[in-house]
Amino acid sequence: MLSGDVGADSASQEPEGATPGTITLELNSVRLRDFTSGANGTPVLLCTPLALHGAVLVDLVAGHSLVAALRSAGIDRLLAVEWRSASADMQFRGIDDYLADLNVLVDHVDGLVDLVGLCQGGWLSLLYAARFPDKVRKLVLAGAPVDIAAEQSGLSAMADATPLAVFQGLVRMGGGRAIGRHISRLWGADRPDAHETHRSRQTLAPVGSPEFARLEATFNNWNSWTLDLAGGYYLEVVEKLYKRNELATGEFVALGQKIDLSHLRLPIFLLAGNVDAVVAPQQLFALARLAGTPSESIHCELAPSDHLGLFIGRLVLEEYWPRIARWIKQEPLSPGSA
Repeated sequence: MLSGDVGADSASQEPEGATPGTITLELNSVRLRDFTSGANGTPVLLCTPLALHGAVLVDLVAGHSLVAALRSAGIDRLLAVEWRSASADMQFRGIDDYLADLNVLVDHVDGLVDLVGLCQGGWLSLLYAARFPDKVRKLVLAGAPVDIAAEQSGLSAMADATPLAVFQGLVRMGGGRAIGRHISRLWGADRPDAHETHRSRQTLAPVGSPEFARLEATFNNWNSWTLDLAGGYYLEVVEKLYKRNELATGEFVALGQKIDLSHLRLPIFLLAGNVDAVVAPQQLFALARLAGTPSESIHCELAPSDHLGLFIGRLVLEEYWPRIARWIKQEPLSPGSA
């Protein structure tokens, strides 16, 4: 995934991914990249995280590419949302603006997608599916926070313990934006440990080997390029999701409509990592009780993985995502069901 975008005050070029694709639509805030290899099935749209790092997460390198795993499992029509680093004039954009952008992308594809939301792209996908239920056939969420109160994670504990004024100060320091490298330093994400990288990648190459050194270099290159986030969006995420847990309590208003997850009826697949310090499993699995989808149309799987391993781990890509691909390709149990 090549881009001319550069994170604010960043001197590095956005990393490239492993799989050739075509940009089919480009807005100020987002690009739509098409990896389609055939004409079969409903388009599958990967909603990557609108967070600290870029969308190349889904296509990092051969053997650690979610794009490649889904294509190999028979997903012919595959596209990815690539959120762009926020420029200075985007500082006031909020969650509603990005939901509206996502709606433009879905309409550009066909107006109906199977939506796969990853991490911070997961709760955004859930909001979208609840707000536009006729535009999503099936919903997959991986490592996505839904109910922050269901189980504490390292990230949610940190967000809870950090006064809102600290986050507001970060935005002020960034001139109205949350500058990626500042957030990275605050959370210590700018200093990846080799053993943590090895665990996330689930590679068989031992730490210190030439093969691992190449994989580590690729990972570090991805990790070092950060996105700058619109200050309005960043503070809304902190306050509405992490401080007030509005998505789970039914208080979240998206594009003028209060979101009641009990009205959600579409088929749902939830994938969590058993040692995920970013999103605790129950923060995601809580959706199984919050959604109105019949229990037989909700699938929950717990993978032996940390957070990043859900998207780039060899074991998860080889064993779990092919099952998800098969589930996506199946027809729903009954028309309109779930």
